[in-house]
Amino acid sequence: MKTSTCKLNTDEINTLVAYLQGRYPTPRTELTFGNPFELLVATILSAQCTDKRVNIVVKTLFQHYTAVDDYAAANPETFEQEIKSTGFYKNKAKMIIGAAQAIISDFNGRVPSTMDELVKLPGVGRKTASVVLAAAFDVPAIAVDTHVLRISNRLGLVDSKDPEKIEFALCGIFDKDKWITVSFGLVLFGREICSAKKPLCDKCEISNICKWPDKPRRPLV
Repeated sequence: MKTSTCKLNTDEINTLVAYLQGRYPTPRTELTFGNPFELLVATILSAQCTDKRVNIVVKTLFQHYTAVDDYAAANPETFEQEIKSTGFYKNKAKMIIGAAQAIISDFNGRVPSTMDELVKLPGVGRKTASVVLAAAFDVPAIAVDTHVLRISNRLGLVDSKDPEKIEFALCGIFDKDKWITVSFGLVLFGREICSAKKPLCDKCEISNICKWPDKPRRPLV
């Protein structure tokens, strides 16, 4: 079901989905994790930080902290130093330790697998919850990060800068069984082709359906 702001017609929406499925047949987050809580930690750390940097940090972090209890009992100052290179480390440490404590006290030590429960955890918003749902539990969800926000607007799927509004709009545009493909597919597409500063429009295979008014024109042959 299209939303009123979506500029793509049904055929163009189907073309986009087919393209993402063809280019990324098994789309997934590029964050390193071994279980749902590790993914939660990695996703919190990824705020304003590259996945590459997060993966470097968690390689050591996951060796020191092997269970939710370890994070819940972590010394805040020590933990801050261990994640410092990801930026905003004081807030991130507080959120991760708080989330671990809440999981133990409210969810019997297990990461919850519903949106309503996940967003009750300290520091967990809808984007983080959506990543965990889709990547750890294979539950349909669309996480709106900077890539999804940018590309959704460029393509003409939405006309908004509000992540939550974009999430709900995309969930209304795409069939539920395509949400994970769209969510992770657009992120990968944003990193490889439709970057913020230098989008490779000349190499984009869906340029013909893109509604971005500022896209470079293809050279005449």
